[in-house]
Amino acid sequence: MNHRTHEAPINPLPPVVWLLALPIVASEAVFALGQLGLLGGADGIGLRLSGMQQSAFAPEMLQRMVLRGEVDARAALRLLTYPFVHMSLTHALFVLVFLLALGNMVARLFRPVALAVLFFGSAIGGALVYTALSAWLPGRAAPLIGGYPAVYGLIGAFTFVLWTRLEELHENRLRAFTLIGILMLFQLSFAILFGGMGYGWVAEIAGFVTGFGLSFVLVDGGVARVLRQIRRR
Repeated sequence: MNHRTHEAPINPLPPVVWLLALPIVASEAVFALGQLGLLGGADGIGLRLSGMQQSAFAPEMLQRMVLRGEVDARAALRLLTYPFVHMSLTHALFVLVFLLALGNMVARLFRPVALAVLFFGSAIGGALVYTALSAWLPGRAAPLIGGYPAVYGLIGAFTFVLWTRLEELHENRLRAFTLIGILMLFQLSFAILFGGMGYGWVAEIAGFVTGFGLSFVLVDGGVARVLRQIRRR
């Protein structure tokens, strides 16, 4: 007798991952229609630039709020919107690949709400550290745009999972940081070959650290696991 299974050949992505990816896909669809002249009229080709201007987060925005002692709601909202608009289709595709792949792996251990908090928390953490350090960086720090700080937070969460598992296996925990090391080496090599790296890596590393740190409280049993490891010492 032939028993047919109804399992999908590819593991379906969790809904929360699709919800985070959808704004990126939608914005790129709008920009593509603009380039084809089907949206935005005669200025359709400028839709991406307009989207970047309305979504990018500049360090000066937060610095101005601190100096004035008041909150600019529109400027603060950019902390949540800048990860969804990108400088080019290639930029967006790289972020989507990271988001879908890492989001799928991390979602197996994090609740949907925790995954969303991890994504936005890393984006905010990356922007805050970027703003704090911008005053000491040579030249002018460009506005943040794109989802790299947020997806680097997912890399941080993935690293946390590996880090805890290696501890349980009594193996070298530094191996958990191999992925982030390879990515930063790749970015450095790309910058040397093609130039234009800028200071975005500051926000990306900050996003990674934020994601790693948030995982202690967001992953199911994360705090208890770390406390057990501390008691063993």
